[in-house]
Order: sequence, then C-alpha cells, then structure tokens
Amino acid sequence: MTKKRSRRYRKALEQLDSNAKYDPIAGLKLLQSLPKPKFEESVEVAVSLGINPKKTDQLVRGSVSLPNGTGKSVRIAVFAEGDKAKEAEEAGADLVGAKDLADKIAGGYMDFDMTIAAPDMMKYVGKLGKILGPQGKMPSPKAGTVTPNVGAAVKEFKAGKIEFRTDSGANVHAAIGKRSFSAEDLGENLIAFVDHLRALKPAQAKGDFIRKVSISTSMGPGLVVDLD
Repeated sequence: MTKKRSRRYRKALEQLDSNAKYDPIAGLKLLQSLPKPKFEESVEVAVSLGINPKKTDQLVRGSVSLPNGTGKSVRIAVFAEGDKAKEAEEAGADLVGAKDLADKIAGGYMDFDMTIAAPDMMKYVGKLGKILGPQGKMPSPKAGTVTPNVGAAVKEFKAGKIEFRTDSGANVHAAIGKRSFSAEDLGENLIAFVDHLRALKPAQAKGDFIRKVSISTSMGPGLVVDLD
C-alpha cells in the first residue's frame, strides 16, 4: 500500500530535482526554505555504504561528536555503582543504577534515549540485549557507551555526541541538528559525520565505501548532496 503524503510534503517535493546532486550548503538552504510543519524538525542524513550488511565484519557502528551539537536534549541512563555512579550523576545522567536499573528496564521502563555502562556492569546489562538491542539502546564499546569513564561519556553525549550503526540495507542514519540551525553549522556537522564514517571503512569492504549521501528534514523529502 502506497503511503499517502501530506499536501505540504507534495508541495516541498515539487521544489526538488530528484536527478540532481546538490552542493551541501545549497542543499541545506533549499531544505530550510521548504514548507514546514508546526514543530521544530531535525535535519537528518542517510548514507548508503558499499558494504555487505549480512557480513558481521563489515558492519559499521560508532559515535562522533558533532562540532555544533544536535540541539536535542538526550535522556541518558547509566549503569554504574559507587564512585562511578556519583561521577555519572554529577555529569548530568538522568538515571543511574545497577541491578535495580536493569530490573526496572526488564519490567518495561524505557523512558530514556540511550544507555552508558561501566564495564563491570555488563553482567546486568548483557541480560537486556533482547530489550535494548531492537531499540538501538544497547551500550557498546565500539560506540563509546561501555567505558570506565562514564562521567566523561555522559558529558560528551549531552553536548552533542551521537551514536550510529548500519541497518539491514547498508545505510547509516543520523540527526545532524535542528532546522533552525544555520546552513553553515549544519554543513559542518554533515561533513564531520561523513568524514568520520569514511575513517571506519572495513578492510573487507571493496569499491566505493560512501555511495550516496542524502539529507532531509524529519517530515520532508530528501535530496542527494555531492561531498566530493
């Protein structure tokens, strides 16, 4: 069944050239000029990668600090005890605990955007894989969310560090800021994100790694940008 698009979406789509590759700043300014909804949208990037998503050694996952942040408030749950729990609380964590936090999540509590865990807490967190994994909230050493430095990690993610991972179609999606940001600030975030992705090319991936980069607002159509 074809998804019915809103009148605003269709009107925005008419102003885009589906066959064009836009300069990043020009493309961002064009997106910002399109009809907008009544709420503040994010600007999102989707990157198509030259990998085989069925091969675990080609999957890409990580985190990157965007130079201009995301403009989004992030609720962080931290698994830690003792001094590390205190460190996380002082850094601004929204929820801190150990087995008690794991039990709370196992019982259905999910009012947070991401998790960070001290390494010794994985004995509790590991049992939550089937709950946190499908929602992209499972902490990982590759993403910098399993770390002995929980306080520093909380500060970084509160300041605009983001996590990302490839999906089943070999794409990576991320929010790179708010529509109200300047096109220049969004452009810096976009370049920082894609440059970081380039550095993560798996040795097993052959040919072009960054195949296509598209940008869009949360509720709007996308356009392709040329970063070469």
